[in-house]
Amino acid sequence: GVKMTKTLEMVFRNSSGKTVTLSMPDPKEDITLAQVEAVMDEIVAKKVFTSKAGELSQVVEARIASRDSAVLA
Repeated sequence: GVKMTKTLEMVFRNSSGKTVTLSMPDPKEDITLAQVEAVMDEIVAKKVFTSKAGELSQVVEARIASRDSAVLA
């Protein structure tokens, strides 16, 4: 059968100007942009994550990615 998976992708810009994406599997169905932006703002403010090219310094966008996968038989 076909299985659909969803991933919340939180996209930031780091201090070097490069984009960094944090992916979280299986987001809640009723998650809102306001909820995600609040978390993203906290991640930036508290410097929770860094990347190879510097700390995360700016929120770019949040998106839900959907992917269908099927096992070949």
